[in-house]
Amino acid sequence: MAESPIPADVAKLSFEDALKELELIVRQLEDGKGNLDDAIKSYTRGAALKRHCEAKLAEAKAKIDKIVLGQSGPIGLEPAKID
Repeated sequence: MAESPIPADVAKLSFEDALKELELIVRQLEDGKGNLDDAIKSYTRGAALKRHCEAKLAEAKAKIDKIVLGQSGPIGLEPAKID
């Protein structure tokens, strides 16, 4: 099953704003208050926010990877040591 695309309004959010909204949704779902339809909508939005945050993190990691000069002269990439 293919993932649905990230909604445009979510794609415009910064990582921090998306994470903040995702945390709010998680708290609301954990409280268990509200009706089932609202919970499903919140879960769907939360899934989109999670994918957006993951994409932003992957993008940041790619930017952190640095270009290095190898011993024999060729230029290569060295992954950032952030794990």
